[in-house]
Amino acid sequence: MTPTAAVLVTGSELVRGGRVDENGPFVARELSSRGIEPEWVSVIGDRPEQLEAALRRALEHDLVITSGGLGPTHDDRTIELLARAAGRGLIVDPELEQEIGAVVRGLAERFRRPYSEFEAGVRKQATLPEGGVSLGLAGTAPGVLLQTGSALAIVLPGPPGELQRIWRTALERPELQELFARARSPVFRILRFFGLPESAVAGVVEQAGGEADGLEVTICAHDLEVEVDLMIPAGAESQAERISAALREAHPRALFAEDERAVEEIVLEAARGRGLRMATAESCTGGLVSARLTSVPGSSDVFVGGLVAYDDRIKLDALGVPEEVLERHGAVSAETAAAMAAGARRVLDADVAVSVTGVAGPGGGTEAKPVGLVYLHAETPDASHGVELRLPGDRDAVRRRAAASALHLLRRLLTQSRHEVV
Repeated sequence: MTPTAAVLVTGSELVRGGRVDENGPFVARELSSRGIEPEWVSVIGDRPEQLEAALRRALEHDLVITSGGLGPTHDDRTIELLARAAGRGLIVDPELEQEIGAVVRGLAERFRRPYSEFEAGVRKQATLPEGGVSLGLAGTAPGVLLQTGSALAIVLPGPPGELQRIWRTALERPELQELFARARSPVFRILRFFGLPESAVAGVVEQAGGEADGLEVTICAHDLEVEVDLMIPAGAESQAERISAALREAHPRALFAEDERAVEEIVLEAARGRGLRMATAESCTGGLVSARLTSVPGSSDVFVGGLVAYDDRIKLDALGVPEEVLERHGAVSAETAAAMAAGARRVLDADVAVSVTGVAGPGGGTEAKPVGLVYLHAETPDASHGVELRLPGDRDAVRRRAAASALHLLRRLLTQSRHEVV
C-alpha cells in the first residue's frame, strides 16, 4: 500500500497573512514526484493546543513533514509538542548542544554580547524527543528525524532556503528511502503555454476526453503562462498522449516548453547557443526582467547588464532616447520603447536587448494611456519587434506580467519565430 503523508507548516505569521507560505507547496511537490501525494497540507498557528492537535492527527499517517518552530524563543514549540503528541520525553543532545553553541558563540562575538545571554536558547534548540536524530543545522536550527510507531516524522526549519537544504539531507536517510521504495512514482508530463486563457486550454482537454482512465490533469495559470500537468497512472498512457497531441495541435504557437525550465532559462540558453550577449532597459518593471535573468546560475556568460531608466532624464542621458521622441510620443510609447532597446544595445555593448515602459498604476493613468498599458521592444542582430499590451491587475500584477511578457518576446525573437510574437 502506498504510504500516506501529512504536511504541517507552522507559524502564526502565515495564518495571519504576514508572510506567504513557500514550504507547503515545495514539500508537496517533492513528495508527489516520488509517489507519495500528501493527504493534507495545513498551515497551523503557534498556539500550543492547536499545534499539538494537528501533530496528533498527522502522526496517524506514515510520514509527517513539519516546517518551522525550531528557533530559540518561547513560541518555537514544534519539538516539544511533537514529543508530547508522540508520547516521548525530551532530552538534551550534548553533541548537538556543542554544535549549536559553536555557531552561537560566533554570533555572540559579532554582536559583542556575552554568550550567557544565548545559553538558554542553545539548550532549547539542542533538545530532542527521545529517539530523535539531528539532520544537521541550518543556521542554529537542527532538522530532526523521529520514528514513532508506524509514523516517520521529519521536522524542518521554517526559512525556505534552510528547509530545502535540510530536506536534501533527509532524502539520504534510509527511513525515508524505505517509504519512497514502497510508493510507486507516477509518470508526469508537462506542457506550458504563454498568452492563452485557462479556458482555451481546458476546452481542448475536455474535447480530448479529459481525465479518462484515471489520468489526472491540473491546469494552472500564472502571469500569462498556463501550465498543464498530467499525472499518468498505469493504463492512462494513451489518454495522456491523446490530450498532449490535441494541445500541441490546437495551440502550437503558444506552446513554449514541455519541461519545467523557466522562460528566463530558455532565453539564456537560446542566446548562449547563438553566442549573443544580452541587456535590458526597464522603466515600469524596475529591474524585474534583469532579476529573473540573473536568478539563473551561469547567466553571467550571456547577460551583461541592465538599466532601470525610471525618470525621463535617465532615458535621455543614459540610454540616448531622443528628446523629440519623448516630447512627441511620451515616455509610455512604442517609439520610446524602441529607442530604449536600441540604447541598451549600444550603451551596454550587447547583441540583444529588451525594453519595457508602461503605466503600472494605481495612479498615473489617463484616458489615452490607462493603467496597464505597456510597451515592449526587443532587438537581436537580425530582428526587431515591438508589442503593445493592455495588462489587467494591480500594480504588482502589471509589473510581473510585463516582465514575463518581455522574456517571452525575447524567447520568440531568439528562436526566430517573429510571426508568433505576442
